[in-house]
Amino acid sequence: MKFSLAINMERMDPSLDMKDVARHTLKMVQMAEAGGFEIAWAAEHHAIEMTIAPGIFQMLAWWGAHTNSIRLGTAVAAAPYWHPIKLAGEVGMLDLVTNGRVEFGLGCGAYQREFDRMMPGLLAQDSVPYMFEMLPLLKALWQGDVTHDGTYWKFPTATACPKPVQSPHPRLWIAARNPVSVDWAIANGCNIMTWALTRPFAEVEAYKQRFEEGLAKAPKGTKRPQFLTMRHSAVYAKENEGEPYVRSLQRVAAQFENLFRQRGGVSNGFPAEINLKDLENRAEYDPDMLRENLMFGTPDTVVAKLRRYEALGVDNFLYYASYGLPLALQKRSLKLFIDEVMPAFRVSAQAAR
Repeated sequence: MKFSLAINMERMDPSLDMKDVARHTLKMVQMAEAGGFEIAWAAEHHAIEMTIAPGIFQMLAWWGAHTNSIRLGTAVAAAPYWHPIKLAGEVGMLDLVTNGRVEFGLGCGAYQREFDRMMPGLLAQDSVPYMFEMLPLLKALWQGDVTHDGTYWKFPTATACPKPVQSPHPRLWIAARNPVSVDWAIANGCNIMTWALTRPFAEVEAYKQRFEEGLAKAPKGTKRPQFLTMRHSAVYAKENEGEPYVRSLQRVAAQFENLFRQRGGVSNGFPAEINLKDLENRAEYDPDMLRENLMFGTPDTVVAKLRRYEALGVDNFLYYASYGLPLALQKRSLKLFIDEVMPAFRVSAQAAR
């Protein structure tokens, strides 16, 4: 099992200097590279301070300029917000300037509030067909001239300029949960990204089962893709040190649910925190449930939790670092993960050989 890092530029309130936030994300990526992480992932979001990511390719190019080997992934580019020619060219340029280190993740988008600003009139639940039309177009544009007359995009003959360094293109990833998207992604040569939010391990098992079922239905000769899953992660030296991590998660969850359900306001990019106790799914944010379900705990506890993911057949565990935590705690947790958790899995890999 390999490891990836998801790190966002985020501010929970205006007191945090944006320059400090930016430098922090780069430092975390550099720590991950030195520690043996395979991929650093950046998200795409707009007009929200808790996930400041309007220029996903700009962010990854910056990281790439200050690293040497870690791969750089989009998690994810939101298909409805892009024109295929522009997206194909951006991927090609990033792959060029990072010497072929791009991992390309494509998805549908997240919050309805964001759709209302980026694609007015489009409901979030209606965005999947955009992804389905986009992916084959990108593959074709990376190969040569394409003329397209589709449902969502129409353009005369064009190609991607520049084209990716990797041939025929960077490794492809799709953010997928439902069986239709999983089956489609596997049949189209894509790896699968999943996120069980704060739900129990059974949710990860359900995603893995859909993955295996999709592979069984795929055309004969389909190469087995990779299965990645993400969890909020926190490693602390003693069991009684976990409270700040739980509180931070609850705080950002109150903002996330606001955006997801549109139950609260957003002022100058800062989402209001709604009362988690008023939600139907409030049990998902119970402190004991968070400690149990998420990758929270001492190094020994986290190793034991990760063994379940390894046994399930997770190919890549995505360590989600930024959820309103103070920057110093983010670094401390990542260092403990690198120093005291990852070595256990390097030993496992060597024994397997």
